[in-house]
Amino acid sequence: MVKDYQQSLANNTQLRHIDSEAQLTHARDAYPAGEVAACHRLDQFVADDIHNYDVSRDVPSLHATSQLSAYLTIGVISPRLCYLQAAKAQEQLHGNDGDNEDINRWISELAWRDFYRHVLDYKPELIQHQAYKNETDVKINWSYNEDDFDAWCTGRTGVPLVDAAMRCLNATGFMHNRLRMVTAMFLTKDLLIDWRLGERYFMQQLIDGDFASNNGGWQWSASTGTDSAPYFRIMNPFSQAKTHDPDGEFIKEWLPELKDMPASILHSEDKIRKAINTDDRFRRLDYPAPMVEHKAARQLAITEFKK
Repeated sequence: MVKDYQQSLANNTQLRHIDSEAQLTHARDAYPAGEVAACHRLDQFVADDIHNYDVSRDVPSLHATSQLSAYLTIGVISPRLCYLQAAKAQEQLHGNDGDNEDINRWISELAWRDFYRHVLDYKPELIQHQAYKNETDVKINWSYNEDDFDAWCTGRTGVPLVDAAMRCLNATGFMHNRLRMVTAMFLTKDLLIDWRLGERYFMQQLIDGDFASNNGGWQWSASTGTDSAPYFRIMNPFSQAKTHDPDGEFIKEWLPELKDMPASILHSEDKIRKAINTDDRFRRLDYPAPMVEHKAARQLAITEFKK
């Protein structure tokens, strides 16, 4: 698999349709440099958003996560300080015996960062494109279809939540964590494309790109990592959109061509396919029908992994 991946890179090594200057401008505005700015953001998050984190963290249109990952990645702020501030908020709320689910959830996310770094230390061959579960990885007939990969990179898959997430990434250098899982699983399960290609693309784009966390997340989605999602648990990107972007707010922000499409259509593969192919209101839109049928793609992936 590594050899196939390297050959794929040799065939096409250029970034796809990225406005690097726009990304840089956004990064400068969104992440002011320095420890003072990072600590101020931490204080704001603990004061305003941490108490609703367990629910709001899964809604991409809310922007309710800490937005500290870029600072944590390069060491501007330490996870220990983040933990201490969260623990302090916990104590203020409930005293020494307090237990707040929202705060605990955020602390667990800090722990996952450390976990993946420990995994990298334990298995350093991961930095050489090896899978944690190599015995699984080598048996999968991964795809290296360049057209499919390009459609994913540029947000032209015909799956609104996936496309909105990818366009957001390309424009801002950031992607909401829930959407990282959805887009990664779509690439590795619906398209069966080698997870290493997606891992590399994310690291090229993410302002908070951290190799250990990124590698761990991709191998989770591809079911080749230490804590992988079971291969038969494959996210349906349409039901994910219905659950986490019920009104289509995030989708319409990044796919303005779909601004007049009702959420009931956006969140149904059958309805959006029919609308784009036959409905006079939508068939002239500059937006493709879904490139794969999720149910069939899911069954193909399950069959492949059963080997």
